[in-house]
Amino acid sequence: MIRPAVAALVGLVSLLGMGEPVQAEPPTVGAPPSLRAAFDEIVPIFQEEYRAAVSVVYTPSKTLLRQIEQGASIDVFVSAGVEEVEHLHRNKLTLSGAPRIFAQTSLVLVMSADSQATLVSFPDALAARTTRIALGDPEMSYLGEVTARALSKFSPTYKSRSHMLYAPHTEDILHMIRMGKADVGLVYRAIVINHGDVRISDETPFGAELEIQFAQAVVSTCRPSLRSVAEQFSDFLTTPRIVKLLQKYGFEAPSLPMTRSTRSTPTMP
Repeated sequence: MIRPAVAALVGLVSLLGMGEPVQAEPPTVGAPPSLRAAFDEIVPIFQEEYRAAVSVVYTPSKTLLRQIEQGASIDVFVSAGVEEVEHLHRNKLTLSGAPRIFAQTSLVLVMSADSQATLVSFPDALAARTTRIALGDPEMSYLGEVTARALSKFSPTYKSRSHMLYAPHTEDILHMIRMGKADVGLVYRAIVINHGDVRISDETPFGAELEIQFAQAVVSTCRPSLRSVAEQFSDFLTTPRIVKLLQKYGFEAPSLPMTRSTRSTPTMP
């Protein structure tokens, strides 16, 4: 009588799935589309080594920022600009302290790889009134915002120039160039370094390299049950081997491995 009862109990445990660890809901990482190719390699490495799944949603940083402020279920915020994470930190909406910078890139001027035109500098493109220049929309993306800031210093009257075109995101700019709707465009170097459809026409369009720092933090919308895995993923992104791996995708190591205070003063972690 005992043996059948034991067998029945074992069968019940197996039926209820209690013989294996229960897979918890994975934390959600909000990241900009510019990191998609790199994360396609990085995320599986993390999942294999930590035995923990993560879910990544690719959305422009400005949109992610608004979603977090509205309480969206995002556990780790990865931003294409350190300012967005600093904004959350100033408003006490980060759980892991100041922004953690793990990569950087710069702005470059690109043109179609199929174009027979000679490579041009950005000042020449700006001076040629017929050259159609595609830019990011500052209301839609951080790319547009940082481009607008740089242009305002470089050429304060640029908005009055004809043939200045705006697109919501990087892929839209590249699509305009591929379709012949724009002659050149300003985008992140990391986006196009391995992109066969376009080539870099001007490496330093504003005369000096403009650093765009990618930062991340565990944010206040992180669910308590997922915080441990979220913090592990946040730490993982700042490890030297991941910083090095990102260089394969056109990103550069940050000038210093550092965090940023709300006063923008670098401090070593």
